[in-house]
Amino acid sequence: MTIRVADGRVPVRTVAPPLVVFAVFIAATVLLAWFFPPLDTWPAEWVIPVRGWVTEAFAWLGVVAKPVTRALAWLIAQPLALVETILFRGVPSWGLKPVPWVAVVAGAAILGHWIAGPRLALLCGLCTAYLAVFGLWQDSMQTLSIVLVTVPLAAATGLALGVWATRSERVEKVLNATFDLMQATPHMAYLAPIVVLFGFGQVPAMIATLIFALPPMARCTILGIRGVPSDIMEAGRMSGCTPRQLLWKVELPSAQKTLLLGLNQVVMQTLAMVVIASLVGASGLGQKLLFSLQQLQIGKAVEQGIAITLIAIVLDRMTQAAMYRVPRRWPIDTPWYARHIHLVAFVAITVAAVAAAQVLPQIAVLPRDMTLSFGQQINEAVRWISKNLFAYVKPVRDTITIWVLLPIRDFYLWLPWTTFIGFLALIGWYLGGLRLALVPVCLLGFMMIAGFWTPLMLTIYLVTGCTILAILIGVPIGIWASRHPRGAKVTMTVCDTLQTFPSFIYLIPVIMLFQTSDLSNVIAMLAYATVPAIRYTYLGMTLVPQATIEAATASGANARQRLWKVELPIAFPEILLGINQTIMMALAMVAITALIGSRDLGQEIYKALPSADTGRGLLAGMGIAFIGITADRLIGAWARHRKKQLGLA
Repeated sequence: MTIRVADGRVPVRTVAPPLVVFAVFIAATVLLAWFFPPLDTWPAEWVIPVRGWVTEAFAWLGVVAKPVTRALAWLIAQPLALVETILFRGVPSWGLKPVPWVAVVAGAAILGHWIAGPRLALLCGLCTAYLAVFGLWQDSMQTLSIVLVTVPLAAATGLALGVWATRSERVEKVLNATFDLMQATPHMAYLAPIVVLFGFGQVPAMIATLIFALPPMARCTILGIRGVPSDIMEAGRMSGCTPRQLLWKVELPSAQKTLLLGLNQVVMQTLAMVVIASLVGASGLGQKLLFSLQQLQIGKAVEQGIAITLIAIVLDRMTQAAMYRVPRRWPIDTPWYARHIHLVAFVAITVAAVAAAQVLPQIAVLPRDMTLSFGQQINEAVRWISKNLFAYVKPVRDTITIWVLLPIRDFYLWLPWTTFIGFLALIGWYLGGLRLALVPVCLLGFMMIAGFWTPLMLTIYLVTGCTILAILIGVPIGIWASRHPRGAKVTMTVCDTLQTFPSFIYLIPVIMLFQTSDLSNVIAMLAYATVPAIRYTYLGMTLVPQATIEAATASGANARQRLWKVELPIAFPEILLGINQTIMMALAMVAITALIGSRDLGQEIYKALPSADTGRGLLAGMGIAFIGITADRLIGAWARHRKKQLGLA
């Protein structure tokens, strides 16, 4: 088959995939595994005790490096203690109270107004007021304290690494490989080594959060500086700028929007990690939410989940709006207080609130009898659902589990390791040659010989189920959105909102409706991971050239034929990238869904935390990362292969 390209480039002749080779390979490996059991299941006596080695190495490092880790923890604890003193602790021995909640709410609204005007000010003010009105102020301020200290540290570290990478290609290659592994590793896997080195508490949680959140800033720094136009750089050099002046006065200002995008990602990653860091003793909303979920106190969990979501929304909207903020220019004779009217207003309100709090304690902290709660109503609704709807939900849950999920699980567990790894290696060979074929062999093979094959396959089973459902749901929605501009706005707004939610939040409705089961895990992953399938399908469909669509219409194709024979084939590379991101986000949820029961790698991480079994947690996290890296490399190669076939690359 030959694909003709309208732009005059040489047509690409495609070759049918060697399906016969794949079929023969599968049959041969299954048959060999039948006669030679080690090719079916890796013998336990052949397992290399990497897990024990890693645990012992970190235990030794924890003892040897204790002076360094204690000094680092003390250093980081100082700014955290200062922020906590301001926001919620105060200094009782001196009779000093923390900043009143009224002043913090007003400060959030004023900052929102300074960044983007009254609409953002109203959003920030109302969202922050929710934290006080619903009795979650102190927990929220504990969480916010970690965020306010960690974000500048992570952003500064990421900025420094990004600048260093732009000055050295070797450093950039090393950092990119490291960041690929870090970003593919689930949040929870960072906690096990941190516990061994730093123990439990606020500071270890902050260190784990900092490490997890810095890669986006470094990547955006590299992207932003690389994207500075050459003529701007040349103008800076001709003006006599030294390398340092060129960086601070030319490159970084020119890359400002990209750097602010990186800051936005740091903020969101920090907030997501702070919630998960409650597993190692970080106080705040995450700890309360985790306790509520474990006790099945759904009403409280909903209130706490909304609080976390509102903090995420406020920080997300502020950092996004800052990317497009245009500084106001004032006449030269404008007084200082007029130039800084927002700062003056905040200081005035804070002073007034502190003074008023001496007379009215409600201004400092709302007493419990003045707060609101809808937790009881939620609990009653949950009980009503369990009593009246679960009889209808349970058959659906059981049917999908028994007839869809369990067969997939049993199939994956039945597959010989030689068949599974060899099949992926053959695909890699077909799409990218020997180097790509070695990716699944080395990464997944390492997990097998380390003794993690069964949880690895159970993880792949859950991700497969989630990905299939995400494709069935997300691709049609993306196609529909590309046909309806008004619907696209609503769909993209919903997608933005879903991506703002911290991952913990998706567990709440799942537990309410489906209780704990494999289907619950898949649905929680699905709610978080469907967004990329929608977005990339919509993007791919909108990128189809209008001239191509008109040519198909002129050839007599109806709407269905245009969709299946023209638009979807051209949009397929973008759809593949969306599926790739869906897999990555599903893998990120694996460790979270372990909290509601599973037997996959996420559960291995979760079980490793209380016993400080660093090897178990770290290797399980690496296993999830290896699945993501393998999927990313294979799907990326497939997308490039399709683009070449279509003459688009």
